[in-house]
Amino acid sequence: MNATLVIHPGALGDVLQAIPALTALRELGGGTAPTFAGQSHLGTLLAGTGVVGSCPSFDGLGLEAFFGRDPVPADVRCRLAGFARVISWFGARADPFPARLRELGREVVVASPVPPPESPLRVWEHLVETVKPCGVTTPPPLLPLRLPDAWRAEARRALSRLGVDAARPFLVVHPGAGGAEKRWSAGGFAQSIRGVVRETGCQVVVHEGPADKAAAGELLSTPDLPMLRLLKPPLPVLAAILREAAAYLGGDTGVSHLAAAVGSQAVLLFPPASRPRWTPWSQTALPLTMPDPSGTIAPVVRALIERVSGVVAMG
Repeated sequence: MNATLVIHPGALGDVLQAIPALTALRELGGGTAPTFAGQSHLGTLLAGTGVVGSCPSFDGLGLEAFFGRDPVPADVRCRLAGFARVISWFGARADPFPARLRELGREVVVASPVPPPESPLRVWEHLVETVKPCGVTTPPPLLPLRLPDAWRAEARRALSRLGVDAARPFLVVHPGAGGAEKRWSAGGFAQSIRGVVRETGCQVVVHEGPADKAAAGELLSTPDLPMLRLLKPPLPVLAAILREAAAYLGGDTGVSHLAAAVGSQAVLLFPPASRPRWTPWSQTALPLTMPDPSGTIAPVVRALIERVSGVVAMG
């Protein structure tokens, strides 16, 4: 029995950092993808790309029983009995959860989803380390997610409806982020975009997620800079659009980690404190420290021009 259950109810960026560890667990299982219990839309993304197999409801696992002192109900034990190992990147500091989960009598790892503050490891490296006790001996290959043809076809239809010319390259920009300290100014984005458009003639698509209305609106209101608004597409479609793009520019946010994971030529702007820990595993992503308040944006502009014009030249 090689079945593995992975529990990770984190947000998009957190879960995408787990892909190398999930890939290692799939290889450990002889190609059997682990079962994933987390947010349902993230499970759909991971299952569609083959990183995980089935995706049961996190809320339906009955994990709350392991936080108390009463006996774990038989149906909960039965639900978990089919797994040879359980990896929980959840509840590591919530006693008595770790000890009670280990009472299942099978291989159980309970670990924090992020490394301790003193650790030199990036988040994805830490997650790989947590599964090494299961028998993972070498780092997994760091390959972009494989997107289904149906997702890519739907992305092309969505881009056509948006008004994107399929014969010209386009740049996706995501100006939003979860906190003010993670967001670059609309003026900084606009100045960089102007340089990229001038040098490459690319189209600009601004992605606006559920929490990005203010940041996207401010950027889109920039005068004399044509941009198209991509408003809240389904996650699989967004993933495929990011893969179709010539390049991507965004901050320290889940969408940026998605762009990196699907193999976009992505430039990611991090606050100085978070870059060492949250740099993605993708080899197509260029992490940069966010420009300082004086407006030092030249490295970002140069990086984008190089990536976009390189793709255009090859086309």
